[in-house]
Amino acid sequence: MEQFALDAIEHITTRPPEVYDTLVVDPLTPVIGAEVSGLDLSKELTEGQLDELKRAFLAHHVLVFRDQTLSDTDHKRLAGYFGELHPVTLPAEGSDPYVLEISTTKDSRAVAGNGWHADGTADAEPSLGSMLYITRTPEPGSGGDTLFANMHLAYEMLSPAVKSLLDGLTAVHDGLLPWQGETPPAGYVAPRTEHPVVVRHPDTGRRLLFVNGAYTSHITQLSRGESRAVLDLLYDQTARTPFLNCRVRWTQNTLVFWDNRCVQHHATWDYYPHSRYGRRVAINGQRPQA
Repeated sequence: MEQFALDAIEHITTRPPEVYDTLVVDPLTPVIGAEVSGLDLSKELTEGQLDELKRAFLAHHVLVFRDQTLSDTDHKRLAGYFGELHPVTLPAEGSDPYVLEISTTKDSRAVAGNGWHADGTADAEPSLGSMLYITRTPEPGSGGDTLFANMHLAYEMLSPAVKSLLDGLTAVHDGLLPWQGETPPAGYVAPRTEHPVVVRHPDTGRRLLFVNGAYTSHITQLSRGESRAVLDLLYDQTARTPFLNCRVRWTQNTLVFWDNRCVQHHATWDYYPHSRYGRRVAINGQRPQA
């Protein structure tokens, strides 16, 4: 591994550990993810708990809460601590407009999220983050893990020359791309937005890569061939660098909260013909800035 990549890793892995008084935070890896215990998410959080939870969220980007019993009201209240709720893009008739049901059975033709992506980046203001609560998991040993990647570190591990190339570039994110091979619902107007290739996290100011295979169409300032080559290089940085990733193994009644602004995820569909069911609530974000 090149020295510039090692320097980026060392900066994260040697940082002083966070200290918490109202909860317990156990990192999943040195660079992304943590399991949080000591909280009952069905109850209202105290100011101290919320302050520490927000600090853990910014430090680890992916938080895992085991053995939680949550109603939709509990779920939405928890998300509401972090901002206004993000409406479901295509809600089922009669469903809660802020709760997305995620259900996979042996009859499913595809699984949402089965590939590296961030949620809804074709929107002008992609969501801040998502809280996915899984209540039914595949049979034990049947898979269904979700992988998460730290897009801060994905950027920081690039060479200075590639970083220089990316500065000032923008890319088009097209909401029709995930529908390839399928027909969108009648009347659906897919969003299409141009975002910087490298953006800054609005809370920490850290730079990160903001392109993904699910939504990014092309880099505006490059030819189509050049764009494809650069995007493939950046996608490979995410998919082929295990150091960026943590892997969450779902158990019944687990909630995972991830920062959609600086994390990509991959919902592994390796459990056919078994089933999985959960509910997701997302939080409004803001337009990414270079």
